[in-house]
Amino acid sequence: MPVNIPKKLPAVEILRKENIFVMDSERASGQDIRPLKLLVLNLMPLKIMTETDLIRLLSNSPLQIEIDFLQMGSHQSKNTPIEHMLTFYKTFEQIKHCNYDGMIITGAPVEQLDFEEVNYWNELTVTFDWARTHVTSTMYICWAAQAGLYHYYGIPKYPLEKKMFGVFQHTILTPLNPIFRGFDDVFYVPHSRHSEVKASDIRQVKALTLLSESPEAGVYMVMGRNGREFFITGHSEYSPYTLDTEYKRDLQKGLPIDPPCNYYRDDNPDNKPLVRWRSHANLLFTNWLNYFVYQETPYKLEDIK
Repeated sequence: MPVNIPKKLPAVEILRKENIFVMDSERASGQDIRPLKLLVLNLMPLKIMTETDLIRLLSNSPLQIEIDFLQMGSHQSKNTPIEHMLTFYKTFEQIKHCNYDGMIITGAPVEQLDFEEVNYWNELTVTFDWARTHVTSTMYICWAAQAGLYHYYGIPKYPLEKKMFGVFQHTILTPLNPIFRGFDDVFYVPHSRHSEVKASDIRQVKALTLLSESPEAGVYMVMGRNGREFFITGHSEYSPYTLDTEYKRDLQKGLPIDPPCNYYRDDNPDNKPLVRWRSHANLLFTNWLNYFVYQETPYKLEDIK
């Protein structure tokens, strides 16, 4: 089944050209079915790119999904047209009385700041706390994963001497967890971050389960509240050329940046990327939607607690 999204959202035409089935809100209104309601808090600067990356993966499911996009009212996006934000994004005040089956909170380019220095931190933590009683399962990605682990469980983040940048091999620590249904013994994930959380800190918190890590990239996936929270430090949702875009952007800015590891064919930036994380990414989002959202959420959204 398709993802039900606003008719004029740029992702609609992009994904249709990729033969990905999306349904605009006008057509979906004629179907007699209760779709899963998802909320996406998009903190990434290039919001249209992130919207498209996420919808591409969420559409790979037999479930019909309806998506609302959320922004921080205390922060104005500098990289996305204000018309786009006004048309497609809601503020917390507009959704705080609603319930959702699932929620995704993206990363943000603020890892080198202390959490409390982020100008929307107070509003973000209010949203975090709201999610615990209004959402069945929430997926926190990259910086949002670090922020959630810090806010809920006191897990600190540590600055890296060098940016964790590239595509790295990962292993599964809890193979019977349904989130890994269909995964291979090893799988690959893109990372792009300046800080990390440590497995030793996570293992000291009984409420958390370390699900997956990488010899090079460290902690990848952590579960809290029996699957009502997933903290994912990598960018499984990235499209094939997202790391390439980030690399060339940093080069143009004169920032110290090495080519992303294990990404370009023969590690040569003049070559195309070697894409080897997409099958895992599709399984990750499909398993999350099926086992931790669809099968756990009440039929009546108002029953979420």
